[in-house]
Amino acid sequence: MAIRDERHGVRRDGEAEPARAARHAAPYVVSPAIGRPAPVVFDSPHSGFTFPSDWAPSAPLAALRSTWDAHVDRLWAHASEHGAMLLAAEFPRAFCDVNRAEDDLDPAVLDAPWPTPLRPTAYSQRGMGLIRRLALPDVPMYAAPLSVRDVEERIVWYYRPYRAALRALLDEARAADGFVWHVNCHSMKSVGNAMNVDAGAARPDIVVSDGRGSTADPALTARIAEWFALRGYRAAVNDPYQGGDLVRAFGAPSVGVQSVQIELNRALYMDEATAEPHEGFEALQEELTAFAAALCAWARDARAARGTSR
Repeated sequence: MAIRDERHGVRRDGEAEPARAARHAAPYVVSPAIGRPAPVVFDSPHSGFTFPSDWAPSAPLAALRSTWDAHVDRLWAHASEHGAMLLAAEFPRAFCDVNRAEDDLDPAVLDAPWPTPLRPTAYSQRGMGLIRRLALPDVPMYAAPLSVRDVEERIVWYYRPYRAALRALLDEARAADGFVWHVNCHSMKSVGNAMNVDAGAARPDIVVSDGRGSTADPALTARIAEWFALRGYRAAVNDPYQGGDLVRAFGAPSVGVQSVQIELNRALYMDEATAEPHEGFEALQEELTAFAAALCAWARDARAARGTSR
């Protein structure tokens, strides 16, 4: 039986028991563009922290918080007021990470063989694949392996709907204007831990990534980084992050889809131990709103140069 989410227009197939839907939170929310739209889509895949009612990780709450891009959706919330669309996940990345490929799954998290071939990447090897094996170094996410059915349900009810929603928003903008700029929004620890490629290293304020030029025009990436640098932020490009699976899966400059990833240093806006916003939150939110306004203006200029308008 297929269940249709009328609010988001996404089909969720493969579910035989409609009552199961009641156990799951809505997978995402969309903030539509307000006023004159721009061909710009922001998405925040890791800012959700609504736990599915039947989820039972063994990791302590403090460890789960460390996996959370806390408040990133709130930091970018005003982007829609300048003509962009904003998609944000409601569920935790610790439950299912939509910024991983669907086959980036560590067999060690399963209690039986997966029915199709898997291709675990370095993320899975470090315990951070589609379904996390570790919450923090040496802190297991679960007390026992998960059933294949459990993981399949996460993919059907959370992973695929979120990615389908992102695809729909990008396709909508590109159909109207011939191109779209996609900003994939994240936060990062101020210092990498043992599960990160830059373990022990202090991080810049902002990291802008484009898969080393494969997911967006490097000129756009450089322009974004320069905007932040001119505002006094320590901005880096493709270091230590080069972009996760979402920008790599959706970014296609040759057909008009420019995808960049932006990582924000958590120390700029919150207490990293408690995940509570501190006095820097409002200032950073204002800066990101100003950036969203600038990016939408750049996109409208690019649209005008192409001879199209909305």
